[in-house]
This record gives sequence, C-alpha cells and structure tokens, in this order.
Amino acid sequence: MTSPTPTTAGTASSVSLVVGSCISLQFGAATAAELFPVLGSWGVTALRLSIAAAILLVAVRPRADRWTRHQWRSVLVLGVALAGMNGFFYASIARIPLGVAVAIEFLGPLLLAACLSRRRRDLLCVATALGGMVLLGLENAFTATSLNPSGVAFALVAAGFWALYILATAKVGDSVQGSGGLAVALAVAAVCVLPAGASGAAVALSDPHLLAIAVLTAVLASVIPYTLELSALRRLPRHVFGVLLAFEPVMALIAGGLLLGQPVGVTRLAAIALVVAASIGITASNRPNAAGGASDRSAPSHPPAVGPPPHAVTHAG
Repeated sequence: MTSPTPTTAGTASSVSLVVGSCISLQFGAATAAELFPVLGSWGVTALRLSIAAAILLVAVRPRADRWTRHQWRSVLVLGVALAGMNGFFYASIARIPLGVAVAIEFLGPLLLAACLSRRRRDLLCVATALGGMVLLGLENAFTATSLNPSGVAFALVAAGFWALYILATAKVGDSVQGSGGLAVALAVAAVCVLPAGASGAAVALSDPHLLAIAVLTAVLASVIPYTLELSALRRLPRHVFGVLLAFEPVMALIAGGLLLGQPVGVTRLAAIALVVAASIGITASNRPNAAGGASDRSAPSHPPAVGPPPHAVTHAG
C-alpha cells in the first residue's frame, strides 16, 4: 500500500489529527480518574481495551478470515504492544507521579525517532523535545518525596512497548487496509490484559454508572485517538510521527491544569515551549523541496498507518 507524496497542507492536516488525538486522550483522562481508584490499574486497562475493541469490531467488521499469515502476525504483535504499553503505564502511575511516568515513558518514541532519522535537523528537533521531557521529569522528581522503583521500572517497560507499538502499527497499516487491523489488535490486547484485570473490570459490569463512565473513557481514550493517529501515520514518516507525539504530554499538562486542578509552573511552561518548538521544526522540515518533490527523508517513502497510542492519563493517587 503506497501513500501519496506528502504536501504542506497534508502535513498540517496530519499534525491536526495528532493534536486532536492528544486532546481526546486528556478528556478521557478526566473520566478515567473516577474509575482508576475503584477498578485498579489493570482493571481499567482491561475494561477500556475491551469496550474499545467491541466498538471498533462492530463498526469496522474486519474481514480477518481473508488475512494472510503475515497480516495476522503483524496484528498480533500490535495487540501485544498495545497491551503492554497501556497496562504497564497504568501500573506505573499507580506508584509514581503522573508527570514522571509520562516523561520516562516518552523516552521510547523519542529514542525511536532519533534512530529512524539521519538528518541533523530532525535529530536537533528530537533533542529539543527530549529537553522538554527532561525538564518535566526533573521538576516532578524534585517535588516528589520518593520514586517507587517498581513504578519507574513499569514506566520504562511501557516506553519500550510504546516504541514497539509505533513500529507494529506501521506494519499493520502497510499490510492491512482500513481500521480492521487496529480493531482486531485491540481485541488481542484486551485478551492479553484480562488475566490481570478481569476482577477489577467485573466490578464495573455490575454498576451501570461505572460502566457508562468506562464506555465514555474507551471512546475518548482509545477509539477516537487511535483512529486519528492511524490516519496521521499514513501520511507521515515514522520518525516525524514520533516527535509529533510530544503533543501528548503537553496536552497532559494543559488538561491537568484545566480539568484536574494540577498547577502549571514556569518549568512546565518552558517544557511546553521546547516541545512545541520541536514539533514545529519537525513539521517544517517535512515540506516539499523547491523542485516540487518530497523532501529527502530517511524513513520509508510510504509510511504505514499507525494507530493511536496511548493511554488515557489519570492522576496517580
């Protein structure tokens, strides 16, 4: 499957998709905050992935019976990546501050972006975004009384799964047309986390109020962002996508201040400025050259679709 040559307008629209995904994630965080203390981290993960998978499977109706062995293998890897990325992130924020967990986990896509790019401009943008993440991590580390070693370890594991997720969704987008691969991958992810989260998820099934919140969380934190990022990554090289994901922790700071009452100080604002600067820089470097062709990129010329990452951000208690 080959994507068209990127244009300035196409790049701008892809950036809008990623930003929209991040905004949806943070509104999902506000709803998930009510579920997290009741269901536990793995229970929330299991319920959210299960509901999101059910919604997409009904809406998309993938023709999985026609898939080849290669297509199935790609979808299964994506499902495992989704399960690990979401499950371990939730487990980490149950033990360490949210800002620290996000900063640590973001090392995954940032390092992947650096590895996939050989251009100095792109590497400089990655370094700039990484500087913003370091500022967030340092601020939270110095204001926290202690960091639970298990929480840090879970965040690092989630970072690795996030990098795998980007690569796996690229493979799925290249081999499976439409959103069918994402729908089945979400179902696989739900099955993977059910052994750890079934007991917590069962609590919500007996409470209509909790179940309604869980459905809203699944739509805002999984269905909408995953679908938007799937479309964005069909148009963007993988290393560009990795830096644009910097908008996720930025929106987390904004949502934390507006929705969860979390203060935003000078250090966090400086981190936002660095991340936004990196995102603008990486987008500008992806413009067509003067001859009208695409600018030189080390990433494949037909970047595959990638599903939306992430995890609803909930305040760690």
